[in-house]
Amino acid sequence: MGRIVAIDYGTKRVGLAATDVLQIIANPLETVHAKDVLAYLKDYVQREPVEAFVLGMPRRLSGEDTQATQHVVGFHRTLQKAFPGIPVHLVDERFTSKMAQAAMLAGGLKKKDRQDKATVDRVSAAIILQSYLESRTI
Repeated sequence: MGRIVAIDYGTKRVGLAATDVLQIIANPLETVHAKDVLAYLKDYVQREPVEAFVLGMPRRLSGEDTQATQHVVGFHRTLQKAFPGIPVHLVDERFTSKMAQAAMLAGGLKKKDRQDKATVDRVSAAIILQSYLESRTI
């Protein structure tokens, strides 16, 4: 059984998270610059078996596309071309940044750490991944 990797894609930073080998728990992995994400993922896939990618899809509360949606759609196509044998699942990412902030506060992170956008991106990716894992068991 391979890991599942979640991607919280942004045009500047990309938050990444991965499951354990049993696909039970989502853990924040890394935050990388958007231009480096494919190289990072290629290296990761070489080291670890990856069964699937989960990509956060930004939407407004109404369900309409946001300004970021088209960037994510383009990255989705790029990801599928770079890893044709690994499925990519799209997951609604509404509220993940707010949930990440709340989780970091509840976890006792200092204010300075909670304001670090790279940390927020990693935790958001973990929330996206945990949401995907929970949706599979319903």
